[in-house]
Amino acid sequence: KLGFLPGDMVEKVNPYLRPLYDALHDMMDFDKASRLIQNGVIEVAPLAFMRGRTLNNSFIILDEAQNTTSEQMKMFLTRMGFDSKVVITGDITQVDLPTEKTSGLIEIQEILNSISGIRFVYFSSIDVVRHPLVQEIIDAYTKKL
Repeated sequence: KLGFLPGDMVEKVNPYLRPLYDALHDMMDFDKASRLIQNGVIEVAPLAFMRGRTLNNSFIILDEAQNTTSEQMKMFLTRMGFDSKVVITGDITQVDLPTEKTSGLIEIQEILNSISGIRFVYFSSIDVVRHPLVQEIIDAYTKKL
């Protein structure tokens, strides 16, 4: 899909990575974040670029994982190297996959729930750290379902 977008690879993927950069800049000033990225301490990369990699001595975050397929999730989880930790985030109420595709995030809750060292943490509307109306919006959608 990226091949149809104009520009080089960085220009093509930057719009998809914008939320991650926004969160990073919420935690630290722009110059510090830029230095950490430039020095390779922090790497922001699309999921598609993970195939074949082994991430040793890393703290790895997969964001918006509700939109991974089962195959993508397995590929991602098997990138974990020695002395690494993985955090996967996502909202299973916001899956944007075609109806015939199963969310990898939904699937791993069943597949991996009995493996020692893997934990699932669930949040609700009271955990929202956005505008106060967002909590009410989430509650309204929850009641609808």
